[in-house]
Amino acid sequence: MLTDLVDYYGWAELGERIPVRCFNLDPSISSSLRFLRKTPWAREKVEQLYLYTLRKTQR
Repeated sequence: MLTDLVDYYGWAELGERIPVRCFNLDPSISSSLRFLRKTPWAREKVEQLYLYTLRKTQR
């Protein structure tokens, strides 16, 4: 899910849409996953953005 979002938006836009430090400062998949596992509100935002992106690209 996170890899698809990074491929679609890139780290910069992903950091603008979901303003968390792990997306803006020295982003990586491993640090972002570590943060998302510990932070339910951020995980929910990523899931919502992923579902929105899926719906948008299927049109």
